[in-house]
Amino acid sequence: MYAILDIETTGGKFNEEGITEIAIYKFDGHEIVDQFITLVNPEKEIQPFVVQLTGINNKMLRNAPKFHEVAKRIIEITTDCIVVAHNSSFDYRILKTEYNRLGYEYKRDTLCTVELSRKLIPEQPSYSLGKLCKSLGIPMSDRHRASGDALATIQLFKLLLDKDVDKSILKNTVKHFDCKKTSEKLIALLDEIPAIMGVYYLHREDGHIIFMGKGNNLKNDINNQFIKTTKRGKAIQEKTTSISYEPTGNVLLTNLKFFLELEVNKPKYNLRSKKKMLFDNFNSDNMLLIDKGRTLDEHSAILIENNEVLGYCFTNLAYQENQRDILKSMLTPIENKTLAKTIIKNYLKSKNVAKIIRY
Repeated sequence: MYAILDIETTGGKFNEEGITEIAIYKFDGHEIVDQFITLVNPEKEIQPFVVQLTGINNKMLRNAPKFHEVAKRIIEITTDCIVVAHNSSFDYRILKTEYNRLGYEYKRDTLCTVELSRKLIPEQPSYSLGKLCKSLGIPMSDRHRASGDALATIQLFKLLLDKDVDKSILKNTVKHFDCKKTSEKLIALLDEIPAIMGVYYLHREDGHIIFMGKGNNLKNDINNQFIKTTKRGKAIQEKTTSISYEPTGNVLLTNLKFFLELEVNKPKYNLRSKKKMLFDNFNSDNMLLIDKGRTLDEHSAILIENNEVLGYCFTNLAYQENQRDILKSMLTPIENKTLAKTIIKNYLKSKNVAKIIRY
């Protein structure tokens, strides 16, 4: 679970800043499950340049709650969460400073979307939130206000999770289930899984992926895995301490993600058979395959250039699909291009995607 947040402050000397606004969205990796947004009376003057930047002035904060009045709610909504922010060292430092003033030690694990972006979306001209979102086609509203910036950070974080092919974010942040009797443990784990199309990952205690699966109904597919009585099936059930999953929205992307990530992660208990690779070309050298996304207002996109599969992503706007530079920056890149071509060509032999845009 993640607490994605943004904080606006008064400005001023290091560690003497006060919070003027805070927005926290509790995010389970797929959707927002709780939120807390409020102005805060910092009990000190706001620097003039900050007023100009955020639009928040001293008069607006006169009747706002002081930090000690919202401190309990912040603790509640961030408990058992990884704190995620764009430049998390700043936001986390501000929170720790405010709690130190109250005589309370605030401790949370953190993730920084600036650092993750530098790793997963390299060679961007700028990693400031506004410029990065613009280059990725992520819409922003209420720039330099806590809620607007936090919501943009959520969209950026979703894209980073999609690009995390080796699942390093999940491996390092997944919350592990306390070991109980195997049957009770599996029932509790399965209760959190939705009946949607996608790819799932079974993790052992240290977060390492021991098995991957895919299907049209993840709840049923994982349940079927948990009732197997083979030696291998029982070993998987015994060693699984947590489950993560990724919705895909359509069969082609399900197959593509599953087989490509299988090659990267090489889970111990997956049986792998060699696919017959197809080296012949697509009918068109350059095309974009558009299909259903994970939600009604979303598309999946697979970009093919010079007869090679460059990568895939999810789009919310036709603008993103029509601007090739933006689309390319959003892509989860594909290393095993021959395997990707084989999967896509086999699929297109008997099935169709919603739309093909040829260049």
